Order: sequence, then structure tokens, then C-alpha cells
Amino acid sequence: MLQNRDYTLIIDKSGSMATPDQKGGRSRWVAAQESTFALANKCEQLDPDGITVYVFSGRFKRYENVTSTKVSQIFMENDPSGTTDLTAVLQHATDNYFQRKAANQTKPNGETILVITDGEPDDRKGVMKVIIETSRKMDRDEEFAISFIQVGNDPHATRFLKVLDDELEGAGAKFDICDTITMDDMEDMSLSEVLLNAITD
Repeated sequence: MLQNRDYTLIIDKSGSMATPDQKGGRSRWVAAQESTFALANKCEQLDPDGITVYVFSGRFKRYENVTSTKVSQIFMENDPSGTTDLTAVLQHATDNYFQRKAANQTKPNGETILVITDGEPDDRKGVMKVIIETSRKMDRDEEFAISFIQVGNDPHATRFLKVLDDELEGAGAKFDICDTITMDDMEDMSLSEVLLNAITD
């Protein structure tokens, strides 16, 4: 299920990502870079043409065919600042998938989006709407998965991500396509488990 699938990473670079509350006083941004590198490395083994990476705050930027070696370059080009407009970037990534699907350019097993974020998005309802609409366009449950990986320990973010994980079907989603984990959870799991959980949760 992990093979023949496309992978997209969406990385939060809002101002709060500079907060130094990770192990050893590292900032969330540095912790996110390490996780992104590990995930990119793993996804590259599964998807040899590289992965798609978005970096977002108030605006977003898209990088195509990213290999793990290109990850450090992306982090060097971007610094944490600004707001958390998750809605726009999520809309772009999901629309892009369905455009490619219509043109027969998607992989047989679909796509997984991994979102690395530390806070609550500016527009919670907007994010929920994008996810619910995405689920309604899907043909089968495993086709599309969104996994939120929380960096840092903002309780509001934890609460919001929990809602995405557990309550969207009740709000009209056709499938439960969201999974959420924290950076700490990730340390106890293999990356394959993280990616599989995104699909099978």
C-alpha cells in the first residue's frame, strides 16, 4: 500500500515555529527539518521520482520532485515568520491531486499528504471544509490520506488536530482520511508505521 503512491509534505513555517521548546532547546523549525529529512528519505525509497513539498505561513510555496538531499536547501531558503494559512495550501494540494487524477497522472494507490505543524490554523472551519470536500470526491477510503504531525506542545493545536482525526465523519466527511500524531509519538514508531497509519487509521 505504501508503494505506487505519491507523497506530499506540507511544512508550517509560521512565526511560532521558531519557538525553542524541543529536546535540547532546539526550535520547532529545527525539529521539523529533522523529521522532514527522515520522511523525505523514506518516501523517496517508496516514490523514486521524489516528493512534493509545500512550505507555508500566510502564503505558500510548492517544490516539485524533492529528494532528501534537497530538503536542507528548502529549509535554508525559508525562515519561520507569519501566520498559519493552512486552508489555502491544503486546498491547492488536494485540487492538484484531483486534477492529476482526472488526467490519469496519479499513482495506482493514490496519495498521502503529511502536514508538519505546530499550531492552530488561522481558519479552522476552512481547513475542515477542505478535508470534508476532499473526502467526498474520493472513490475509495485508502486512495487519499492526510496525516498531521504536531511539533511543539500547543494544547489548542492538539485539540484541533484531535477533532480532525475523530470528528469529521460526523461533520459530513465521506471517509475518515485524517490521522494525527505528535513528534513524540513518531520517535516510538518506524517511519513505515507512521506512513501506514496515515492510510489505515
